[in-house]
Amino acid sequence: QAQLVESGGGLVHPGEAKTLSCAASGFGFKSYAIQWHRQAPGKERELVAGISSNGNGNLLYADSVKGRFTISRDNAKNMAFLQMSSLKPDDTAVYYCKAIMGRSVSWGQGTQVTVSA
Repeated sequence: QAQLVESGGGLVHPGEAKTLSCAASGFGFKSYAIQWHRQAPGKERELVAGISSNGNGNLLYADSVKGRFTISRDNAKNMAFLQMSSLKPDDTAVYYCKAIMGRSVSWGQGTQVTVSA
């Protein structure tokens, strides 16, 4: 059974950095593209960043996080990461990891990131 588990969320101050992790199990992780999405209170879920299955393709970032967030993966460890820096209050959201291969899609349960002074 495919499973994605996010971790690393928490409370940070504006301007600080935080790294989220996504641990995958139960499926062929290295064959799946990975995306990070987020959902803020009262807003729709939005795509934040994406990376191809082998990590060597073009990286995808939402305009709002370009230059501040970095997506990466370690296929040997079945892990994906989202490094976030210069965090802003607007980055406050539940962050979700998503694995995609064709019509096969899996989501994690999400991890809360709160950016507040």
